[in-house]
Amino acid sequence: MNRVVRGGIAVVLAVAVLAPVAQGAGFGLYEGSARGNALGGTLTARADDPSALFYNPAGITQLPGDQFMVGVTLIRPQTDVTIGGVKTSTEQNWWYPPHAYYTHGFNDTLWAGMGIYSRFGLGTEFPSTWPGRYNSYEAKIQSLTLNPNLAYKLSDKLSVAAGFDAVWFDMNLKRMALVGGADVPVEMKGDAWGYGFNLAARYALSETVAIGATYVSKVKEDISGTATAGAASTGASGGIELPQEGTVALAFKPMDKLSVEVGVTVTGWKSYDTLNVKFDNPAILGPEVTSAKDWNNAFRYQAGVEYEATRALVLRAGYVYDEEPIPLQTADYLVPGNDRHLFSAGFGYRWQSWVLDLSYTYLMILDRHIPARPAEGVFESDFSGGNAHMLGISLSTKL
Repeated sequence: MNRVVRGGIAVVLAVAVLAPVAQGAGFGLYEGSARGNALGGTLTARADDPSALFYNPAGITQLPGDQFMVGVTLIRPQTDVTIGGVKTSTEQNWWYPPHAYYTHGFNDTLWAGMGIYSRFGLGTEFPSTWPGRYNSYEAKIQSLTLNPNLAYKLSDKLSVAAGFDAVWFDMNLKRMALVGGADVPVEMKGDAWGYGFNLAARYALSETVAIGATYVSKVKEDISGTATAGAASTGASGGIELPQEGTVALAFKPMDKLSVEVGVTVTGWKSYDTLNVKFDNPAILGPEVTSAKDWNNAFRYQAGVEYEATRALVLRAGYVYDEEPIPLQTADYLVPGNDRHLFSAGFGYRWQSWVLDLSYTYLMILDRHIPARPAEGVFESDFSGGNAHMLGISLSTKL
């Protein structure tokens, strides 16, 4: 096969085994429920509804009997990339990571719960003729985490939890390779299951103050799939570690109907330093390719306020500052972004045993200038106008 095609497939595989998400730092998703979205994710110390399974499973010891929540977050990201004076905008597609939770209290000390949600994802699409098409023009990542937990109340103040993570990861990425003056579409797709664990704790210092802490382990994904360029195709595989993550938070009630929570999350992206991809048929594609990533650990700072306006209506607002872990020397068009601000609001409405939560979040990405890396199809570029609109809806009930 032509060396240009080989090189094109190598670049695709080097970035395609794991690609970042448009609306969260790196390729992370943080949308665990509509209430959590409205509060900027500040449910680690509160942790008092079924979505605690996403934010802090130790909090399910506050939930009597059997409780259930289901919902989805609709996300529409968009950004502009300017190369050589030519501005191209990403397609304004909607993406929809789901969530579902079930909790059960066995007695006064032991609880169990099952969470189904997405912690990682990607949706970036440019026109197939845009100037950066030799690096990427379409990328899609899907993931789903199955997360059973056991929570134990050690005392009236302290609860702990531990869980098991089974993470399905699926990807599809497309770019162009230039062969004989013509564009040849190059595609990589594959999937994998990986496994990890989580730990959590919640401590109520008083009736008005609580702290929460969580840890989610790394998950190794051994992805296998196919690489295709024109009519040529081969199997390909690569390993990646989804990062570990830790969160600590403080919640307090300055008055009876008002609660406030602040917290910080650190994600261990520094483990994503290199990416190695192997080819099943060395005669066609060569034996393997290694690409440097050199990502940095990233912090996410969050604050949320909740006010009980009436017995039926609860009002919410939140703010997040989210750091971008991808350094300039390895930034590309899979995630044309930077550090970001998130502004959110929403409400919950209670009716008998049912609760409906709705949220809206506006994400604003800071502009960024990146240097050229011609061998990877990356030109000197300006990322600007990055934003996302996120609509969340959750419905929960006591069974």
